[in-house]
Amino acid sequence: MLFLVISTPHPTRPSEVREYRKQYWDWAQKQLDSGHMQSVYARTGRGGVGIFDVDSNEELHSLLNEWAEIIPAEFEIYPMLNPEAIKSYLNQ
Repeated sequence: MLFLVISTPHPTRPSEVREYRKQYWDWAQKQLDSGHMQSVYARTGRGGVGIFDVDSNEELHSLLNEWAEIIPAEFEIYPMLNPEAIKSYLNQ
């Protein structure tokens, strides 16, 4: 299951969370290496964007809780279809 996740961190001074931001990127790399994330980007200004590839809503929930433990944030979550799935659907 693919999900686009957009994070908006709680407002703090960037300097106050610098070490947590470093921890986040280490965590994100582990998710990329394990295949739980397909890509991850920082947003200009604040926040991040990731594409998760997980087996269930529960797995995504767990990963987002890990993310929020490092950097508390609100998340926008968008379920996605890969191009092959939508092409298959359109050809029905």
